[in-house]
Amino acid sequence: MIYPKIPLAQSVLQICLAKGVTTVVISPGSRNAPLTIGFANHPEFTCYSIADERCAAFFALGIAQQIKKPVALLCTSGSALLNYYPAVAEAFYSQIPLIVISADRPVSKIDIGDGQTIRQRNVFENHSLYNANLTEEASEENDEKINEAINKAYIKKGPTHINVPFEEPLYETVKKISVDATISATAKIYRNISVEDIIASTNIWNAAKKKLVLVGSDEPGEIDAEILENWANDPSVVVMTEVTSNLHHPDFISNIDTIITPFNEKDFEAFRPEILITFGGMIVSKRVKAWLRKYQPEHHWHIDPLRAYNTFGCLAHHFVANPNDFFQQILPFTKNVKSDYAKKAAAVMQLRAKKHAEFFEKAPYSDFKVFGKLLPTLPKDSLLQISNSAAIRYAQLFDVDPSLLVYCNRGTSGIDGSTSTALGAATASSKPTILITGDISFFYDSNALWNNYVPNDFKIIIVNNSGGGIFRILPGHSENKVFNTFFETSHHLTAEHLAKMYGFEYIASTDENSLDKGLSSLYASKQKAILEIFTPEKQNDAVLKNYFKNLD
Repeated sequence: MIYPKIPLAQSVLQICLAKGVTTVVISPGSRNAPLTIGFANHPEFTCYSIADERCAAFFALGIAQQIKKPVALLCTSGSALLNYYPAVAEAFYSQIPLIVISADRPVSKIDIGDGQTIRQRNVFENHSLYNANLTEEASEENDEKINEAINKAYIKKGPTHINVPFEEPLYETVKKISVDATISATAKIYRNISVEDIIASTNIWNAAKKKLVLVGSDEPGEIDAEILENWANDPSVVVMTEVTSNLHHPDFISNIDTIITPFNEKDFEAFRPEILITFGGMIVSKRVKAWLRKYQPEHHWHIDPLRAYNTFGCLAHHFVANPNDFFQQILPFTKNVKSDYAKKAAAVMQLRAKKHAEFFEKAPYSDFKVFGKLLPTLPKDSLLQISNSAAIRYAQLFDVDPSLLVYCNRGTSGIDGSTSTALGAATASSKPTILITGDISFFYDSNALWNNYVPNDFKIIIVNNSGGGIFRILPGHSENKVFNTFFETSHHLTAEHLAKMYGFEYIASTDENSLDKGLSSLYASKQKAILEIFTPEKQNDAVLKNYFKNLD
């Protein structure tokens, strides 16, 4: 075995190994050489080398998303660290465990004009669960900080930062470790709902005739089937799910915007819940947020073991619990009440489904038509990653097969890093992975393809409408140079040459006939492949607006 000679590097290595942090994404550099030598030469660590730090961080986030445990990120000193920030913020809001380990200059070298040197201590302070600023010498105090950073990432589910100063020489090695790092236990938190909370919540539940369960981003299989059936059979309960909720039932509303966009004030008032129960991550639908902020429920409960955001301005209670545990504990004490809430929702669902099918059948070739045609073709039991902006919103309008596992970076909802995250997830998952992305998101993160770990069953579908098409849908759109240049970012780029450079098979489609053929070719391909679907730049917004107008 080869170890770094610097004792502090040995301590980091030992503690990471002892605590099961054995997946490491390394951005090449020199100041981080002691740790790179330690991680890369140890057989119990799985190491990936990703040159672009922003891509590396999102790649690590994708792995952590799938393995449900912390992944370490390692970089050199200077601006390299700052490039991790977008993924750190995403991990913070999506509750994904990341441990950023940054090599640094000694404190004496900061702000004296030394090269590749910035103020790295606490750089992620606003979006980090813990910041371990180490001193140069191995010590028990340093060990405690390293332990705490790793423990927080595990327990609180988010990013932490360990800043490690090294003085040269950096590349010296030894065959034996010279320090015995202190390993602390990782605390486990067990939460039970109090008897008082159970009694109070069930009393409110049993008195309410309109209960709305709204589910944001969530992991597959989080809620037991018996709970889902209980909701479906309760006439006072309506369940709204998003495509990222990974929760399916034929009686649940899975396309929220399709259902509520045509509502008038009377409808919104009629469907105002007495109790709103939320769990899971961020909500995609802007319309449901606008509705519930204006027509607030009497009670809003959020169920999460860690956090509760007051998304609708009326949060009454945060149940600090796992959602499944919460419902398992209160459902035995609940009873069905006479109500037509679910019946009315079912009638609206039936009407919207009919109108949706009629419009889709006649809809011209557009982004709307493309998403409606491609989503049903996705291979079952695949991992589906969706980029932000228009892609995730179109995906909300159509059903997806329940066997698909669906993810999107909804923590900060940024377009940066969607491809890198999908690649990290594909590397960690045993399932074939498909990324559906828009053109701007794809080109913005094109360095993600500079990656030696792409599985052959990784496929990318790019819906290329020659710009940021979502801005045409938003209020304030007008056809002029300022809009086209500074909002929509019009372009005529294609992914063809990028695909060739990075060894992807490239397939293109420009209409419905070539779309069908392109999808068949993509799924049949035995290698990593890109299908680029070109849609009309200036018709997509009109088609979508007409869709919502024709739903009533």
